[in-house]
Amino acid sequence: MRLINVKAFITREQVMNKEGKVDRRTKVLEFCDDEATAYAILSHRWIDQEVNYDEMVELGKMDAEERDEIRQRNGYRKILDSCEQAKKDGCEWLWVDTCCIDKRSSAELSEAINSMYRWYEKSRVCYAYLHDVPGSTFPTEHDKRMYPDFNAWPEWFSRGWTLQEMIAPNDVQFFNKDWHWIGDKRTLAETLSRITQVPQHILTGGLSSDRPCVAQVMSWAANRTTTRVEDRAYSLLGLLDVNMPMLYGEGKKAFQRLQLEIIHTSNDQSIFAWGGNERTGSILADDPSFFRYCSTMELVDHHEFIGSLKHAIPEEELRLIDEDRFGTFPVTNRGIQIWMLLRPLDGFDSVFEAWLPCRSHPGFGPERIALTLWKSNYYRYFSLGPLSTEGTLQFRQLYLRYQDTPHRVTFEIDDSMIIGHGFTYCGAYPPKLTGSSFTLTSTDPLCVRVYSDTQARCLFAVVFGQCFGRSWIHLVCEKLSGEHSLENYSRFKYSNMLLRGPEYAQSMSDMPSQRGHYGRVWVKHTRLPESTWTVRTSSVVWENSRNRGVKVEVHQYLYNGPDRWMGFDVEGTNNPNCDVGGLMICHSPRNVVQSSYKLLVDRASMEFSPAPKGVKTSVAKETYLLTLDPLPRSQT
Repeated sequence: MRLINVKAFITREQVMNKEGKVDRRTKVLEFCDDEATAYAILSHRWIDQEVNYDEMVELGKMDAEERDEIRQRNGYRKILDSCEQAKKDGCEWLWVDTCCIDKRSSAELSEAINSMYRWYEKSRVCYAYLHDVPGSTFPTEHDKRMYPDFNAWPEWFSRGWTLQEMIAPNDVQFFNKDWHWIGDKRTLAETLSRITQVPQHILTGGLSSDRPCVAQVMSWAANRTTTRVEDRAYSLLGLLDVNMPMLYGEGKKAFQRLQLEIIHTSNDQSIFAWGGNERTGSILADDPSFFRYCSTMELVDHHEFIGSLKHAIPEEELRLIDEDRFGTFPVTNRGIQIWMLLRPLDGFDSVFEAWLPCRSHPGFGPERIALTLWKSNYYRYFSLGPLSTEGTLQFRQLYLRYQDTPHRVTFEIDDSMIIGHGFTYCGAYPPKLTGSSFTLTSTDPLCVRVYSDTQARCLFAVVFGQCFGRSWIHLVCEKLSGEHSLENYSRFKYSNMLLRGPEYAQSMSDMPSQRGHYGRVWVKHTRLPESTWTVRTSSVVWENSRNRGVKVEVHQYLYNGPDRWMGFDVEGTNNPNCDVGGLMICHSPRNVVQSSYKLLVDRASMEFSPAPKGVKTSVAKETYLLTLDPLPRSQT
C-alpha cells in the first residue's frame, strides 16, 4: 500500500509556511508493507476540494500561486490535521484514500478496493473525521434540524464506505469539525449500534468474533448511499469476505455480481431472504435496501432446521434432505441450481412458498419467500403476507433465475364505447395508473379499471397485467350491491389478481401461433351476470412492439359462448393497403368502386365485400355480417 510519510509531509508544510525552498526530491508518498508497518488511517466523508495523488506528489514542484490554492483547500487541511494527530499518537505513516491511490490506474484502484477492508483492519488507529459536528461532544440523539438530509445523524453515518471503516479497525477515534476528540468506538458502542443497527459485539470484537449471516450484513448498508452506484456493492466486499474486479460503468449489475460471488463461496441462503421491496423477477436483490428488514436475521443450524420441518413433511421425504445436497447451489447459465423445500399456495398452480434455513428473529420459524414457476424456471414473486397453503412440503431441485430480463409492457386503452352505453368509469388501482395509456413494470405489474351501471346493477373490472414481459388481460364481474365500496373493490381485485398473473399470462401465451406472423389478436366475450349486457375485450400486439392496444366495449345481447380468449395471428407485412386496424387488406385496386377485402388469419384467406353496416361474406349459402371497428394504429 502507498502511505504518507508523516514526518516528510509536516516538514514540507513547515518549509512552505516560511516560504522557503522545498526540496523537490523529498518523497511524501512511499510504498510500504501493510503487514509490517504501523500506520494510522483516515475515515471521512469526501467533500469538495479533495487533494488527489498527482497533486500530493507534485506539490513541491508547483509555482507558489498554484501551490497555495491546493494548500488552502479543506481537503488539504484535513490531511494536514490527520498527520498532526498521527504524529501525536506516535505513528510515522498515514493512509488517506484521496491521495494514496493513483486512480488513473484501474489496476491500482481495483487492488485498493479489494484490499481496503484489510488495510483498515490492520491499522493501528483509525481517525473518523465528522466534518459536520461542531460541538465538543459526540451526538447521541436524532437532530433533524442539524442533519435534515442524513437520517438526523452526521453525514458520516449515511455513507457506504464508512460502514467498513467503522467495523474493521480495532481502534476508531472520533473527531469533530475542528479536530477535537469527541469519543472512541468502544466507549460509544451502544450509541453507534443504535445509529447503525450493527450489534455491539461486532463493533467491539469485529466480524471474526461471531460472523453474522449475509442478509444481516446487507441490512447495515440498506440506508447508506454512495456517489457511484457501483460502490454500493464494492464497499461491501470486505464485510462479506469476497473479492471481484471493478467495472465502473456497470451500474446495478455490480450488486448482482457481488451476490453471485457470495454464492460461489458460501451456502448462506439468507441471501435470498430479502423483502419489503415488492417486485418480480430475479432471485437476487437489486441493491442493499432490499435487506432493510433483515437486521435480526440469523442462520439456523441444519439439524434444528430439519427438526422444525417434522410437522410439515413426510418422514421418508425428510430423510432425503442431506446436508451436503441442501447446502450446495452452483450458478449455471440457466440459473442457480438448488435444492429447496416448496409448498404450493392454496388454489394456485404456479406460485409457491419456499422455506429457507434462516429466521428473522431468534425463536421464530424458518423464513419463507414466494416463488413462481415460469417456463421451467423459478422466479422471485411478490410477498403478500401470510397466505394459506395446503399439502406437504416437497424437497425439489430447481433453477432460480437470476438474470435480469426487461419487464415493461405499455397498454393503450380505448373504452369510449363503454361510456357511450351508460356505464361509468369508476377509477383505477393503483391510482397513479388512471390514464388511457400506462406502462406496467416488475414493480407495477397490474392495473385494475372498474366500471359500473347502476341501472343494470352491474359491476365489472378489467385487469391489465404483465408477467415477465408477457401481457395479460382478465375481466371479473358481479352484481352491484350496497356492500361494494368501489375503491376497496379495485384494491381487493388487485391483491387477488396479483397471484394469478403467471397463470393468466401463461394461458394467453400458450395459444397456438403460426410462425412468420405480423401481429397477434385476442378477443374475449364475457356476459355480465343477470343482464343482457356482454363485454367484448379485444387486444392487438404488433410484431416487435411492446405496446398493447386494447379496446373494451359493451353490447346489449345475450352471449352464451365460452368465457375464454380466442387468439389468432395476423399475417402479411406492413402493407399500406391494410385497413386502419391492419387486419384486412384491400383485394381490389382502390380506383375500383366496388372493392373487396381479404382477411388473412392463420394462413387461411377469405374475401369480403362492403355492406351498408360493415363487410359481408357468403359461406355455405348463408350471409354473415362482420362489423369492422378495428383498433386505431395509434393504439397499437
